[in-house]
Amino acid sequence: MSTGQSLPEQAEEFRRRYAAVHEQIGRVIVGHDEIVQGVLTCLFVGGHCLLEGVPGLGKTLLVRTLARALHLQFNRIQFTPDLMPADILGTNIVMETPDGHRTFEFQPGPVFTQLLLADEINRATPKTQSALLETMQEGTVTIGGKRYELEQPFFVMATQNPIEQEGTYPLPEAQLDRFFFKLLLGYSSRDDLAEIIERTTRGTQVAAEQVMDGPEIRRWQRLIREVILAPHVQDYLVRLTLATHPGSQFAPLVTNQYVRWGSSPRGAQTMALAAKVRALLEGRYNVGFEDVRRVCLPALRHRIILNFEAEAAEIKPDQVLREILAAVSEKASDLRTLPATTPVA
Repeated sequence: MSTGQSLPEQAEEFRRRYAAVHEQIGRVIVGHDEIVQGVLTCLFVGGHCLLEGVPGLGKTLLVRTLARALHLQFNRIQFTPDLMPADILGTNIVMETPDGHRTFEFQPGPVFTQLLLADEINRATPKTQSALLETMQEGTVTIGGKRYELEQPFFVMATQNPIEQEGTYPLPEAQLDRFFFKLLLGYSSRDDLAEIIERTTRGTQVAAEQVMDGPEIRRWQRLIREVILAPHVQDYLVRLTLATHPGSQFAPLVTNQYVRWGSSPRGAQTMALAAKVRALLEGRYNVGFEDVRRVCLPALRHRIILNFEAEAAEIKPDQVLREILAAVSEKASDLRTLPATTPVA
């Protein structure tokens, strides 16, 4: 990445520009700093984000505010059971030329954008959900044997409601794996809720201002990959990933007891890139163990599948991952073991 600036200078500029985007989002969104940081992390590494929370917590508002703060094309798709793949991707339609000839012309769908809000993605059928697989992984759309490139950066922000199960279709594991982070949006605190009421019931309108565009985002995506990931830290995140695999030599007791399938290699890739972002924001140019630990839950919670015993005991992925973090040591030769009777915290 040749900009004429040293790495420390670029890192300092990144922190300043990151703070500018975060500030604009904060003008509209009250609280939820960890969620905002998670969304911005996905954006600056070129990943996609799945945001889960009950209705009315501001999931859609967060994405709309992000779109206003960034000079990117923005589209929103409201997923419903009757939505078809062509409604998302587009389709070839018959057009008649002035001389009477008929030709097929491609009409692009709403996925041809840079920032896509897939609202309530689990309300669409699996056939429609799968229409996003190619776009999320390859950044392309294939219609009628012809491949179309999407403009970069391309960022999918999907929301889903974890409570209502009527008329919903859970995302398959292959599609969940395409999301960089899964973020859980909880309720606002007492102070935040008071601030929300102050902002929204006095007739004042506050909007985010545009502070960043696509080329600048691509620039930061390249910078993040230059952050150093030392071999011993890389080995730690690799062992964390392998510790989610039942039967692995690195698997602690909690994995063998409650996990049916562990994380894919994308989990390790996600932790590496997200930890690099966190290191830059902390003013460092190399990844530390704490950076990996801080990004483990959003990176892996949707990449492990629990077994029936875990479901019967109402064990959640985050509980298992916290036990794995406690069991896997920073030292490669040391695996802390927990007794089989240890309750999952």
